[in-house]
Amino acid sequence: MKREDTVKNRSFLADRRWIVPITIAAFIAGSILISSFIKTADYSILCSLAKTRSTAVEKYSATPIQLQAIIHYATSQIVPQQNFQEISVTFDVLKKRSPCNFLVFGLGYDSLMWSALNPNGNTIFLEEDQKWVQTVLKDAPSLHAHAVKYRTQLKEANDLLNHYRSEPSCYPSKAYLRGNDKCRLALTGFPDEYYDTEWDLIMIDAPRGWFPEAPGRMAAIFSAAVMARNRKGSGVTHVFLHDVNRRVEKLFAEEFLCRKYLVKSVGRLWHFEIPPASNTSSPDSHRFC
Repeated sequence: MKREDTVKNRSFLADRRWIVPITIAAFIAGSILISSFIKTADYSILCSLAKTRSTAVEKYSATPIQLQAIIHYATSQIVPQQNFQEISVTFDVLKKRSPCNFLVFGLGYDSLMWSALNPNGNTIFLEEDQKWVQTVLKDAPSLHAHAVKYRTQLKEANDLLNHYRSEPSCYPSKAYLRGNDKCRLALTGFPDEYYDTEWDLIMIDAPRGWFPEAPGRMAAIFSAAVMARNRKGSGVTHVFLHDVNRRVEKLFAEEFLCRKYLVKSVGRLWHFEIPPASNTSSPDSHRFC
């Protein structure tokens, strides 16, 4: 290969590193424009006064975190954990449900994006690494994040399944989270906001789950199922689980989130729509699925 070709090839590879971050920035900017146009159009139909239309435009202008997200992704080569197709699955739901209560397990390079895609909503992040929380919040103090501790380890996955099947406090008809120390899969000791909020969307992209001593996502998946089944409001709970190519994620998803509620599969992401237990035909069963 000629030296000129080598230089051109390196330049091309460098340029490619910018494609995803810039696409994400455009994604967020586009969502702001679309949202503003649609909602402003609705107001203009109802209100004929120019002042009212001006107020509508101002009301639906970009939020500070959206503007920060655009700048961040437009000037960064660091890409989110999920690819564009996977992100689009959640974005399609947020377009319909936002502003909403959005719970995200994990804090990372995509956190600004998730907050920006839920403007004026309540988006919180749960992260196992206290130092990482401080690092992220230093650059993005507007994010709402909590450092939390998990009681499980990935190597306990099979044992935890056996435990759930023999522990009454884990049964779907009796399961609860806050203070449920008997059920080892229940997430306990978390911030009150986690328990007191009825979540519309739950994203499970953490904690770590690729080495034996890692917390694994077993408890996060179980607890998401419990919260979805205990929902009192209207509609379903949307649960998004990433890394379903891994054995434990797939195993626990099929045990607690249920194949019958799986509505979309894209790449390594599964999207479930879980109805409240009051809407199911067998609410007193010992199994979730």
